[in-house]
Parts: sequence; C-alpha cells; structure tokens
Amino acid sequence: MLSAMEIYNKPDFKYREETFSILCVNAWELLLKSKLLNLSGNKVAALYVMDYKTLKSGKRSKIKHKKINRAGNPMTIGIEECWRGIQEDFGVKVDQAIIDNLTALTEVRDNAIHFVNDDISLCLVVQELGTAALQNYLHLATSWFGNILDGYNFYLMPLSFVREFDTSRGALLNPQEKKMLSYISSVEARHGTGKSSEDYNFLLRIDLKFHKGSTVDAVPVKYSKDADATEVRFSEEDITDRFPWDYSILTTRLGKRYEDFKVNKDYHKFRKQIERDKKLAHTRLLNPNNPNGGRKILYNPNIVRKFDAHYKRSSPDGNSGSNADT
Repeated sequence: MLSAMEIYNKPDFKYREETFSILCVNAWELLLKSKLLNLSGNKVAALYVMDYKTLKSGKRSKIKHKKINRAGNPMTIGIEECWRGIQEDFGVKVDQAIIDNLTALTEVRDNAIHFVNDDISLCLVVQELGTAALQNYLHLATSWFGNILDGYNFYLMPLSFVREFDTSRGALLNPQEKKMLSYISSVEARHGTGKSSEDYNFLLRIDLKFHKGSTVDAVPVKYSKDADATEVRFSEEDITDRFPWDYSILTTRLGKRYEDFKVNKDYHKFRKQIERDKKLAHTRLLNPNNPNGGRKILYNPNIVRKFDAHYKRSSPDGNSGSNADT
C-alpha cells in the first residue's frame, strides 16, 4: 500500500491512476489473505485454488487437488474468493462498502492491465475510490491486527493544478471507459457519497476552495465561538514550531536586541498587552483538564517587532550585543 501511495503522490508520473489501482488492489488482496490464513490456523492450503483433476481415463477425480500454474506452483485464490471465505467459512463480516470499493478499483485495474485507460474523468474517480480504499484499509487492518500501521501517514495528495475535473467529465471517454464509469456511478448511488457506514466508505469526495488573503502573514485558521464552526486541533509539535520561545528566552533576546531594555513594570505591562495577539503568544495549560490551574505563555519570534517601537535597537557593534534574528 505504501508503494501505491508513493507512486500516486509523485509530482509527475505517467500512468499514475492505473499503477495506483494495481498496487492498491494487490495490497488489499494480501491483507485479506493474511486474515484468511490467520483464521485457518496458518494453513497455507486455505489459500490454494482446489479443483478436480482430469484422470488419464478422461474422467474427473472425485477429490479436489491443488491447481498448478504454468510455473508448476500452486495457484492461490483471488480477492473475491478471499472475502467470501472470510465471511462464509469463518463468519467474520467484511463491510459491504469495502467490497464495493474494491470491486470498483478492481474494474479499473483490470481495464488498465487488459486494455487502456485514457480519460481525464477517470482520474477523479480513482482519487475518490483510492482515498476511501486507504481509509478502509487502515481501519480494517487495525481492527484485525492492531496498530501495525501507526508509523505511516496514509493520504493521497488532493491537489491538481493541471486537470480541470469539473469541466472535463465525459470529454474523452471511449465505450469501455463509459461502461466502467457508469458501473461505478451506479454503485455510488446505492451508498451515497461518504455515507456507506460509520467506519468504511465506498468513496470519499474531496472539495477544495481557494481564498485570497489580504496580507502576507494572514493565517488560514481563525478563532470562532460558533458551535458549528469546523474544529481544528494542533499537536504539541505544531504549537512548539509556531511558539518556540518561553518567557526566559524572550527576555534574553530582548536584552540583546535593545540597549535601553530593562526587566521592570513597564516591560511586563507592555508584554501582557502584546500577549493578547493570538498569532504572537499562546497560553499552554500545565494541566489541560484544569483551566484554572497553572499556565505558561509561549511566544512566536515575530513578537520582537512589537517591541521595536518601544525600545531603542542596539547597534551591531555596540556594547549591548548584536541584533537578534527575527
């Protein structure tokens, strides 16, 4: 699955969607075979295709034998037989959204292998199917085998600056692709976009809008008291990156930057005024479950610009030290 994502996320890669579908379906088949093998007590025979042999007499054998491929190795079952065996032989449910998603991706894969896909509209469909396939894969693998994938980032890049999906649908379709997209649309209609089940989806649609900012340092996230506003959470790493200075570092930097700087009531009063700017200061609760407990103020390095109008800058070769970086 990692190979599928890596290929898809390359900035310029020909045959992107077809290669992704091939690798993605292969990853899913291996996951399903791993579960089937686990359920069967690690008996490899559970993965073999069993068939009746034709005897020398011309009659069929009464007992099934392993079917052999051209290289003389046992043939293994396909992806459909995997989820059938998992559900019917062992009673482990595989969500219908997963099955329909994989069936649709398999159609794309088969068309890529046995014919050719050369339509722009198919690119968007593969992205929607592929995004859902990755999410389904992560959820199901975690459910079956634990957090074996927690060290990886599962995503497909959603941006394209070349293809205009909304104006190209149906422009270059050949008869085979029309049938395939018609089939995928019919399955999508049964599920509803992104509403297949609580954890699994047939496809995921990504809608993007671009908004121009009025300033260079404008931030794309704004604080809101609206209960219906989209919730955005920052990790500790994100906060530390944006606000790397504490009080001690800030005070030391200001002492080196200004020749008339003093740690006094005037400094504390002016600093507290600046701390109201959420882009320059962040309040970290020492105990997130106790909003009335201890707290620590962290600062963005750009805060020093606010002090420039309040203190006199030291000269580069002055006794007070060199300017601090901003």
